[in-house]
Amino acid sequence: MKRRKHCRVGLMQIALAGFCLSATLVAQTTATPPTAKPDATAASSQKPVLLDHVVAIINGEVLLESDVQEEMRLAVLQPITVPAGQNTGLRAAQRLINRTLILSQMKEQQQIDYAVTDEELKKSLDDLKNQLPICGQLQCSSLEGWQKFLKANDLTEQEVNDRWRQRLEILKFIQMRFGSGIRIPRQDIEKYYKTNVVTAFDKMKQPPPPLANVSDRIREILLQQQVNSLLRDWLRSLREQGSVQILDSAYGKSITSSDDEDSGGGA
Repeated sequence: MKRRKHCRVGLMQIALAGFCLSATLVAQTTATPPTAKPDATAASSQKPVLLDHVVAIINGEVLLESDVQEEMRLAVLQPITVPAGQNTGLRAAQRLINRTLILSQMKEQQQIDYAVTDEELKKSLDDLKNQLPICGQLQCSSLEGWQKFLKANDLTEQEVNDRWRQRLEILKFIQMRFGSGIRIPRQDIEKYYKTNVVTAFDKMKQPPPPLANVSDRIREILLQQQVNSLLRDWLRSLREQGSVQILDSAYGKSITSSDDEDSGGGA
């Protein structure tokens, strides 16, 4: 979220400038004689235009409505953990809040090495291209097919790389902090594959990827589910310390929601 800080400052400056301009126009309107007819263009220019608004503040980090919309847009990269029917504003805000809290803790706990190499990122993205159901039609493993996917979902290569690297870093951090000693049985991986992956591809009328190609990703998901209770308790304690302030009541429910399947930081 760092790269948005300059944008947010810019929005605040624009809003302040708009306020001053509106005040000037109001003063000029007040000085107009009662018999003068109000100018329609001037009147319409006094109407405030809502550019964006603050949803929450997390550890001093501003969360905007546009951030929530961006999170919903990028959820296309995670169709298994974030099904389309569950990709609501409330859940997106919940993922963002959790992720911001985790990233804040990651900065403080530098003793945990969660760095992701370029090779790890490339391998994970190559796996992703074979896991996305829609990629069965677009052939995302090819450069042309991947570019079609990006264009169809209004994404850029850099956006995907940045989000996926961050996701891998969060998963490493969660596993090192909460998943030490947890082992995922092979039969659990096979069960998840049949129940979720095969079903998702069947709905798209596409052949599912081989289990060997997605077993690592499934292991990540199951590990995340294993540590979710610990993670939720940890995040709850951070919230109780006053780290999160919800400013938009429309998102107030998400702060206490316990049924969000992707509470593990939206990874």
